[in-house]
Amino acid sequence: MSISQDDGQIRVDDPMKILLVHNYYQQPGGEDAVYATEGELLEARGHRVIRYWLDNRRIDRMGPVSLAASTLWNRQAVRELTRLIEANEPDIAHFHNTFPLVSPAGYFAARAAKVPVVQTLHNYRLLCANALLFRSRRTCRDCVGKKVGWPGVLHACYRESRVASAGVVAMQTVHGAIGTWTRKVDAYIALTQFARDQFVSGGLPAERLHIKPNFLPDPGLGDGNEGCALFVGRLSEEKGLKTLLDAWATLPGERSLKIIGDGPLVDRARQAEALIPGLELMGRLSPDEVLDAIGRAGFVIVPSECYEGLPRVAVESFAKGTPLVAADIGSLTELVEHGRNGLLFRSGDPRALAQRARQLFEDPALALAMRRSARAQYEARYTADTNYSILMEIYEQARLQSGF
Repeated sequence: MSISQDDGQIRVDDPMKILLVHNYYQQPGGEDAVYATEGELLEARGHRVIRYWLDNRRIDRMGPVSLAASTLWNRQAVRELTRLIEANEPDIAHFHNTFPLVSPAGYFAARAAKVPVVQTLHNYRLLCANALLFRSRRTCRDCVGKKVGWPGVLHACYRESRVASAGVVAMQTVHGAIGTWTRKVDAYIALTQFARDQFVSGGLPAERLHIKPNFLPDPGLGDGNEGCALFVGRLSEEKGLKTLLDAWATLPGERSLKIIGDGPLVDRARQAEALIPGLELMGRLSPDEVLDAIGRAGFVIVPSECYEGLPRVAVESFAKGTPLVAADIGSLTELVEHGRNGLLFRSGDPRALAQRARQLFEDPALALAMRRSARAQYEARYTADTNYSILMEIYEQARLQSGF
């Protein structure tokens, strides 16, 4: 494989056929968007992309026993993938989300056909039943490194059900015991160094764990003309929504905060909207509307209290030149250079968050300097060309590792 550059775009001179595999989520999210944009990127560089996907909305029509069986080994998915591979003969099988309907059995279908396997680790599902390393409003590593993640069952960490949690833990345990994670995946993609460290401590082979952040096609620079604070994401406990609302209640005057998204704490957010001046709920918006709102915002707040992978909103903010105010937890400390492209605050501390927000509201010069640095970070790390180069290197490493 050789790589060339033409008209400013990096292309490969020996195009590959790449099978992309994904379970769509019940509520569209960042992983779904990455699956789509990486496929488009590969096609734009001259590769042929074959897509196989399942939709997790089917889960609601499945009983707990059927769901647990599919989570462990989905025979139908194996048959479908086998036929697809035989018909198209891909050079690489790149898996995004396999949970729960594709299942790890999908790797076996690819390897049986001598197709190298790459798995992007968008979340912590291989280490944790709920994929968040988060429980009872605190980070949790109780199952990391254990052969059987029994605490995840005890605490009903998946869908608040011990039966459903037992299905996830069974998948982790059985595939760990038969060597799926170490023998059937040729290359893993972690999104940050922090995430990579978690997976190494959980037993994945360090030599196969590569770091590649997500990317975003250039949406153009924003101007921050609204000057408001903005939150984009799931309205949930682990995303720090309670901390955000408590922080805003302490700010004097009508400091503008717009909240985009939906989730289990939407009623709590509506109550806060009625009580706190300047707070506005905007509900769900289209991806283009979200980008436009990020570009107009003075800064974006990421108050997560769980270990994030790589929040898409962070990359979108940098692309639009909008600084971040982020919790000092996990990979967020890698993304935000405090005082340069954003500010960090103590995770779960409303007063600390309010102080950082006040700092940017009251210092326009600092906010402007951070806008330039945020955009510079996007150009250095999160463009399509940078991402494509790293991805091609990982594919090559997977081919070498597989021996095929």
